[in-house]
Amino acid sequence: MRPFKRSQIWLVNFDPSFGREYQKVRPALIVQSDEYIEASSLVTVVPISSRISKHTPLDVLIEKDEDNRLAKDSLAKIKQVSSFDKRLFIKYVGTVKTELMKSIDENLRNYLQL
Repeated sequence: MRPFKRSQIWLVNFDPSFGREYQKVRPALIVQSDEYIEASSLVTVVPISSRISKHTPLDVLIEKDEDNRLAKDSLAKIKQVSSFDKRLFIKYVGTVKTELMKSIDENLRNYLQL
């Protein structure tokens, strides 16, 4: 299996889920630092949704391209940040560009008041 790295998109199994949590297998963006990925069995991600009509102020638009290999323009859903066991990561999809990660980091800082 490919090593996990910050800014990668993976298909992740979000089940079991409860209430308004994201469900099923879906793409998610790794937002955790590489140092902590190696030191833990958990990886922190934000889910990615292709339902861009459900945009909230903290969401970040990810336009599909050859690097991220998404099927559609999508949203990084910052308010749904979660950590999952590495065994729930199914398949590597792609990577987001550095400038986009900066926007995602900024929105995460705002959401977490860092």
